[in-house]
Amino acid sequence: MSGTTDGRSRQLRIADDLRAKIESGEFQPGDRLPGLPDLANTYGVSLVTVRHAISKLKQEGLVVSQQGKGNFVRKKLRVRRYGIERYSRSVWGGEQPKSILEAEGDKQGRNVGQATEADQVPAPAFVAERLLGVAEGDLVHVRRRVTTIDGVINQSADSYFTLALGEQAPVLVTGRGRGGHIARINAISPVLEIQEELEARMPTAPESALLEIPEGTPVVEVIRTYHTEMGPLDVTRFIIRADMAAFDYRFLVPD
Repeated sequence: MSGTTDGRSRQLRIADDLRAKIESGEFQPGDRLPGLPDLANTYGVSLVTVRHAISKLKQEGLVVSQQGKGNFVRKKLRVRRYGIERYSRSVWGGEQPKSILEAEGDKQGRNVGQATEADQVPAPAFVAERLLGVAEGDLVHVRRRVTTIDGVINQSADSYFTLALGEQAPVLVTGRGRGGHIARINAISPVLEIQEELEARMPTAPESALLEIPEGTPVVEVIRTYHTEMGPLDVTRFIIRADMAAFDYRFLVPD
């Protein structure tokens, strides 16, 4: 078998060989792999050994299983997230304002969608640490969104802000208006700085279920804070499928 590793177990050598065929393009994204009996016959091993090999490729994010249909090479659907450019005032505050998500999707020729709901919840610790005048457990607004790229769920975004802010600007709760969430925050107090904190990790079980994350796929957690003239008014936590995002930052070197 090509692409094998000497001295390794059969299941790892089979995984190596299948991985090499995927990387070379012999198996294209979306292709169905041969069935387990066929693979077992090809490699002269048991079904158990083949299952272990396929399991390893699933853990690596190269293969996904569809109930009753088989194992398939995972399709790559990735959108570039421009960490600084995406917040340009001309995007959300210009003559034809767009939400950040809409503008980024349009730029890359992707169809974006979003389902949203609002609620009032006790402030989590990470929100209390960042949001002006909020202690852990205080009741706050949260506006939850689940977004899609070309029909595939790619992230969740939960924005937290105070009850007082929601009373002052009900559109923050409804999510209505042009320019997206940042435009509505900016209308209350000009946004001066945007802070993003990134952490890569494996998803929790609820996150995997909500985002329909394939086995073996990590996520990137991004906590974003809008710092305004009045102070930090909004904290948002994104959970982004790592296989569907590329982060692109370009900025001037600070003095």
